[in-house]
Amino acid sequence: MGLFDRQEQQARDAAKPLAARMRPRSLDEFTGQQHFLGEGKLLRRMLQADRISSILFYGPPGCGKTSLAELIAQHTQCKFERLNAAASGVKDLRTVLDEARSRVETTGRRTVLFIDELHRFNKSQQDVLLPDVENGVIRLIGATTANPFFSLVAPLVSRSQIFEFKPLSMEDIKGLLQRALVDDERGLGERHVTATDEALTFLADISDGDARRALNALEIGVLSLDSGTAAAPQVLDLAVAQESIQKKAIRYDADGDDHYDAASALIKSMRGSDPDAAIYWLARMLEAGEDPRFLARRIMIAAAEEVGNADPMALVLAQSAAATTEFVGLPECRIPLAQAVTYIALAPKSNSAIKAIDAALADVRSHSVLPVPVSLKDSHYRGAAQLGHGEGYQYSHNFPGGFVPDDYLGVDRRYYEPVDRGVEAEMSKRLETYRAARAERRGGDSTQK
Repeated sequence: MGLFDRQEQQARDAAKPLAARMRPRSLDEFTGQQHFLGEGKLLRRMLQADRISSILFYGPPGCGKTSLAELIAQHTQCKFERLNAAASGVKDLRTVLDEARSRVETTGRRTVLFIDELHRFNKSQQDVLLPDVENGVIRLIGATTANPFFSLVAPLVSRSQIFEFKPLSMEDIKGLLQRALVDDERGLGERHVTATDEALTFLADISDGDARRALNALEIGVLSLDSGTAAAPQVLDLAVAQESIQKKAIRYDADGDDHYDAASALIKSMRGSDPDAAIYWLARMLEAGEDPRFLARRIMIAAAEEVGNADPMALVLAQSAAATTEFVGLPECRIPLAQAVTYIALAPKSNSAIKAIDAALADVRSHSVLPVPVSLKDSHYRGAAQLGHGEGYQYSHNFPGGFVPDDYLGVDRRYYEPVDRGVEAEMSKRLETYRAARAERRGGDSTQK
């Protein structure tokens, strides 16, 4: 590289944001992901032996997927090619694959192809990769923030080893920030700025495991200060750190894992009678921009499915919260949603209603459909009497207690079994009385199923 080229490269490097400049240059500098990259772990052994197969890196932004791919480029003897699925099409892909085939045929050298944001390729584009991945012409490294089991075609997933990246820990991120502050070559060392532990803890906490976000915030904070000296460094304190991130950006994919995982956590927290956890997941989804109408629908379903008749008011309240949400919108609708969530979380629980309907549906789908008993058939039309419809029907309100032990199904089947909690405890006693009366009329056992 000539002097002019070297100066151009230095200028390009200087223009990069801090997060790009501080990418690790070796495995020893790489932070996090020790569950598959630690000493003796699978991926490290594959790298050390230069036996990289097709692999998929899956995880949230800023946790090292691209950095690790660049480290692999240094370790492998294969030709390393790189594409970004957001900026590349089939033509670009075919060009790389054609060159890879030619290379292996003429020199025997294989190609490692790194595709960033692989989930942005549609299924047809992903299918283009399959023959060369299958034949070993290329060794694919795909990076994606989307769950590969949903976003990638099954043949590609089955031919690849999946490594799931985790968000970096607070200690990992604080270590990266400290390293950037003292690095004269790539970091901010020449600015002679130190940071308080409070400031570093704040940046590490608010970045949610995203090293890129933390480093970029640190750079903003440091550049907003005058340069210090080795003898009298400037101090980045908590106030400056807080100013460096005006609003926390919450990682949330409205169509992916974040959406479904958070919704699952909300429902399971209400089912588990933990109002604090339920309110947290509600807040996280609202702050991330989730449609409050989606949340209202899920809360209504939870009221019926998890609480049911143990406290019928839960569904009434959830429905009211949904109507209010539709009528007033955000930010006010957060209040009735929170009211419904906390009520459902602390209400007595029963899933008897959903078990009853699912059992009945299974019978309808699996067995012969039961005929409607003659006494229950509609008798409000001309000619019904001729057919005998309604004959023998007994009007319940004409009997003491508004109950008559008539047979409304024609066979003895049990679907609804109330629990001994809340309102259902009283309903259970009443049901046993009714079932016993019907069994006595049939001359059978009231405990028969």
